[in-house]
Amino acid sequence: MSTPNPLSIAAHFDTLSDPRISRKTEHKLLDIIVIAISAVICHADDWVSIAEFGRAKETWFRQFLELPNGIPSHDTFNRVFARLSPQGFQRCFTSWVRSLSGAYAGLIAVDGKRLRRSHDRSQDKSAIHLVSAWAVDNALVLGQVKTDEKSNEITAIPQLLELLALEGCLVTLDAMGCQKPIAQKSIDQGGDYVLALKGNQSGLRDRVLTAFETAEEAAFKGYT
Repeated sequence: MSTPNPLSIAAHFDTLSDPRISRKTEHKLLDIIVIAISAVICHADDWVSIAEFGRAKETWFRQFLELPNGIPSHDTFNRVFARLSPQGFQRCFTSWVRSLSGAYAGLIAVDGKRLRRSHDRSQDKSAIHLVSAWAVDNALVLGQVKTDEKSNEITAIPQLLELLALEGCLVTLDAMGCQKPIAQKSIDQGGDYVLALKGNQSGLRDRVLTAFETAEEAAFKGYT
């Protein structure tokens, strides 16, 4: 095979650890990942449809994948993805998304959402919350971190920002993200930030109002 194009999926996933026992594998990890991501982009939404997409496009995939034993079965896709490191996969996926969008800049909106019907009362499991970073200009999700409770967004947001190169970016967050560690992490990653501030942080709110009043009285001289 020729050296993969830097923009290809394989080029950004070749460092992902394979959790399988090598002597028992029939399909290469990169083949499985490339087929799965390509299928999902084309609206496949379960393992069966991913495998069907692979078989339908096998001739095309063979132009750049090895496929020593053809297209994996839907069970193989399921088993392999169930054993992959979520953090490792996310790092590789984020790297690939960056390559597609180039050196993304502009507005990065960070927000948390609860997944509908993700709770399981029989197992006493609460709903899943996802914290996502959305590149507004590129219309791309740059990364996501899962939390079990909305209150855990405060600790999840710095983990998400850690995955991103934010040079030239302005990070926006709602009032949940108005925390010193989150502001500092945005700076550490090379970005700037705009944080919403509500009245429940009354001490900080009063200091910010005073600072703006002082700046206005000075016609913002000496402020940048």
